Amino acid sequence: MSGRFIAVVGPSGVGKDSVMEAMAARDPRIALARRVITRPSAAGGEDFDGVTTAEFKAQETAGQFALSWEAHQMHYAIPMSVNALLQAGLDVLANLSRSALLPAMKQFERLEIIHLTAKRDVLAERLAARGRETKTEILHRLDRAPLTLPDGLTAWNIDNSGPLDRTVQTALDHLYGSGA
Repeated sequence: MSGRFIAVVGPSGVGKDSVMEAMAARDPRIALARRVITRPSAAGGEDFDGVTTAEFKAQETAGQFALSWEAHQMHYAIPMSVNALLQAGLDVLANLSRSALLPAMKQFERLEIIHLTAKRDVLAERLAARGRETKTEILHRLDRAPLTLPDGLTAWNIDNSGPLDRTVQTALDHLYGSGA
């Protein structure tokens, strides 16, 4: 049986990467998709493969990506290697943009979506703590936070305003049943 491709979506600062890493650390049935992104690898944040736009386009043309999209003036991709993890029966968590959900639905047979949310003041605090954006950029991201998912998609909405452990347990309970 193949695993599920689990898209984790939500606004910037909601804690997608922290939640995903904690879920994978707690449950051996979960693997993380390592994204390819057109930004320097030293930019911090998640563990990703940083490439130039030219390198990204060459890899995309060569068919090395299972899924690719553009957001925030950068290119993102999930490598084809994710298919081996799914075929091995692992559930694979991937940090996706909401705009990539419809293409993901076409690409992955067993797609599920976790939509993380958090209160506006919590998001503002987390974005400021990252130190990657100006106050104006943070306000722009906060204004985008309430955007909805594309029509026809169902997601588990999980509030990540509180303790990480609570969010992780809620997500694992959704995926594997209570007490997972």
